[in-house]
Amino acid sequence: MDGQCNEGVHVMTHTPHTDWLAAAATAAEQQGAGNLLRVVLIVMVLGCVLTAWFLLRGYKRKDD
Repeated sequence: MDGQCNEGVHVMTHTPHTDWLAAAATAAEQQGAGNLLRVVLIVMVLGCVLTAWFLLRGYKRKDD
């Protein structure tokens, strides 16, 4: 009766926490979006810094 329908009643199996954590760790290793997200965030921060520098450089005082 593990995970099968019996007379219209669905029986769920219990997965121990250790098996669930091991499956989650295995799935995390197979995903590749982490590096892409890291690159996107770094480029975004650098873009914000360069934009701020470009906009604020016109406001500096000229004491000539």
